[in-house]
Amino acid sequence: MEDVARRAGVSRSLVSLVMRASPHVSDERRARVLDAAAALGYSPNAMARGLASRRSGVVAVLINDLHNPFFAETFDGLAAEAESRGFSLLLGAGRPTRGAEQAALASFLEYRPDGIVLLSPRLPSAAIGVAARQAPVVVVGRHVRAAGVDSVMTDEREGARLVVDHLAGLGHRRIVHVDGGRGAGAGPRREGYRRAMSRAGLDRFAAVVPGDFTEQAGADAVGALMAMRRLPTSVFAANDLVAVGAIDALERAGHDVPGRVSVVGYDNTFFTRLGHISLTTVDQPREAMGRRAFELLAERMDRRDAAPHLVLTEPHLVQRATTTPPSRR
Repeated sequence: MEDVARRAGVSRSLVSLVMRASPHVSDERRARVLDAAAALGYSPNAMARGLASRRSGVVAVLINDLHNPFFAETFDGLAAEAESRGFSLLLGAGRPTRGAEQAALASFLEYRPDGIVLLSPRLPSAAIGVAARQAPVVVVGRHVRAAGVDSVMTDEREGARLVVDHLAGLGHRRIVHVDGGRGAGAGPRREGYRRAMSRAGLDRFAAVVPGDFTEQAGADAVGALMAMRRLPTSVFAANDLVAVGAIDALERAGHDVPGRVSVVGYDNTFFTRLGHISLTTVDQPREAMGRRAFELLAERMDRRDAAPHLVLTEPHLVQRATTTPPSRR
């Protein structure tokens, strides 16, 4: 930076302003600095700058599953808020292999980011709490009870209630839930389903098929259901991917959706609106959740000792073509 300043005939502090894209520099002096930097082959070193300023301007984001559009749409809101505040994002993706998320988190911490956002992690709460001692942490899609960790999630129990009330209102009684296994949010959705079935007087019809947040889990669940003596009239899937996998398996087996079996998803990701899918689902405000997560992270950077925040967003049911009153057959 001193070499650039000398060549451009300006101060080192002005070079720093230009490299940080500050608007408080004239066009003429900005051009001189950039020309000098180009001639010298200079580019700023983010890690070195972070050591000097104690801020790197980088936030790490761990995405649970790159195949799930819920995370991409949540990331859109997160990235927009980060950009508006002048931060860069460092991305990592979880994998189904044991310990992959923990390894990714450890790698993040080596880069000393200003903060970390975890999108629906399956990490133990204790591991997340340990990371929060080194950098501010916000979790999306799950409530983590640990000091210094903020959480943003949808009211999952309310979302499940909306599904059961919708299906019961159409006349369904045999409503089966294909759950999300150990995935983030799966437990509260499962609990919400059971509570809603009980409130609707449908306890004896309540049934949970173990699953995961994948299309294959939906297909496998349908295989298990078809092995039973009688198919349910409706399926509440843990998320949209599970719902699509279930619909595909049902239709391949010759069962009409929704004529024979109604199906409801969860998330309201982009493909649910496509005409040939038109999935009834629960809407999570994905972009808004991403924006709110980054806002909490920025607040946590300034007040590391603040009490943890839990932000619950309100779900809404979006009714489309995959639910109808049960067949009289």
